[in-house]
Amino acid sequence: MMRSAETIVAVATAPGEGAIGIVRLSGPSAEAYLDQLFCAVRPTLKRLSHRLYLGHLRAAGGQIIDEVMAVVMRAPHSFTREDVVEVHCHGGMVIIRQIVDAFLEVGARLARPGEFTQRSFLNGRLDLSQAEAVIDIIRARSESAGRVALAQLDGRISRIVAEMSDRLADLLSHVESLVDFPEEDIEFAEFSFLEEESRSLLAQIEDFLEHFDMGRIMREGLSVLILGKPNVGKSSLLNLLLGESRAIVTDIPGTTRDTIEENFVLGGIPLRLIDTAGVRDSDDPVEVEGIARARAKVASADLILLVVDGSRPLDEQDRLALRACSDYKTLLVCNKTDLPQSSLPHDWTALPTVFLSCRSGDGLSLLRNSIVTLLGGSVQGDLAQEVVFSDRRHRDSLLRTRESLMRFQSALSEGLSPEFPALELREALDALAEILGKTTPDDILDRIFSRFCIGK
Repeated sequence: MMRSAETIVAVATAPGEGAIGIVRLSGPSAEAYLDQLFCAVRPTLKRLSHRLYLGHLRAAGGQIIDEVMAVVMRAPHSFTREDVVEVHCHGGMVIIRQIVDAFLEVGARLARPGEFTQRSFLNGRLDLSQAEAVIDIIRARSESAGRVALAQLDGRISRIVAEMSDRLADLLSHVESLVDFPEEDIEFAEFSFLEEESRSLLAQIEDFLEHFDMGRIMREGLSVLILGKPNVGKSSLLNLLLGESRAIVTDIPGTTRDTIEENFVLGGIPLRLIDTAGVRDSDDPVEVEGIARARAKVASADLILLVVDGSRPLDEQDRLALRACSDYKTLLVCNKTDLPQSSLPHDWTALPTVFLSCRSGDGLSLLRNSIVTLLGGSVQGDLAQEVVFSDRRHRDSLLRTRESLMRFQSALSEGLSPEFPALELREALDALAEILGKTTPDDILDRIFSRFCIGK
């Protein structure tokens, strides 16, 4: 266990006003700092761990800051396995800032982003995959993403990696016995075991990699791009799908000059809905930049909603928008069905099409169903049950493990000296160990924990 000599402090609740705010400390002096500033309503000779006490928190100068509840969680029975103190106060930012300042004044240091979780990792309470699950839970965009992250925090990945590592270590022990006794030829049964076990491990890794894209969808969401010429109702469509007025809507063409991105869940699929600047020829440099950004996002979109004004004949600007998305999965949305309709040109009828009115909402249900149907091929089954690895760092480690196992099989089949397959197995073990943080370089660790908010 590696305990820090410094005691850190940070706000543990989200910024802004709320009913309750929480200030958290961790380190060897956490309880001593609390003793300097906290006066319980009912003083006690011995404060019990993990019990809330009502009292007043005072500044170093003695003036009362707030009536609070304070709790001490003594090591090792805390999130960081250090002495941890939490002060639960009223949720105003002024009060919270005064409490943090008071602890800084008596000797605490302001925590870095993710430092509480980093201490939990360094002190052995969490492995690296579990530490990463903390931020995944906070940032989960759907229920399925939350369930996968919670399973990861509960040690699902840890157990799988440990089981795979044990099997690799068993393989290595068999191969190293051949290194120690080179005069003994490898028997057929031994060779079959090595080959079959490595093949089984490779199949398991392939299954994890096969489901990785579904994990990426849960973490990042599928992108749905709203495209079309100005003033056809793109921003109105964004607002309609979200069920709130997120984008400004006017009758003036070119109101949206930059991309607007919003997250929402549709049919259990997490989506990133992107409203773009209207595609047209323009001399306005701001609008030109917005149009360029819209075109740049087309290639990375999982689905494009090409919006046209169904009450008017399609023109060259509509065709310009169509050409921009001609090579990508596209759903044509004919808006303004509350007005008399103009017929679609023959060459547009091959596109899957939905007719709706953003003004009245007619056709919204059909649009939602069409989006889910078109994206359904990307999401199959119960994601939370099938997805294990969803982090790109984990995927990279699995890929390197797979490559080492494939080289191990080649070394076996080519009859190379046992030192060579043994080397590949050690590299496979090292790659797997990185998932749990056992062999992860410090700069990678720093980058991982810097993604966290201060106070976590």
